[in-house]
Amino acid sequence: MNKSELIDAIAASADISKAAAGRALDAVINSVTGALKDGEQVVLVGFGTFSVKERAARTGRNPQTGEPIEIAAARIPSFKVGKALKDAVN
Repeated sequence: MNKSELIDAIAASADISKAAAGRALDAVINSVTGALKDGEQVVLVGFGTFSVKERAARTGRNPQTGEPIEIAAARIPSFKVGKALKDAVN
């Protein structure tokens, strides 16, 4: 399912226009992104938890030359699935 199909599904499920569903989806995505940028967690009970994890600097290898390269430390978004979603999928 891509974004436009998700918007169609939201519009049909909530009985709203596709434009309103698109704005609502964009608002949710922007809110989650903003919270993660601020270092906060976003917990959706039954669905899962979005958080930010720290990845340490490390040494990697260039696959073409085999030469070692330094990979910088980074903050990465993470998602931990909730029990209700896990049970629904299994």
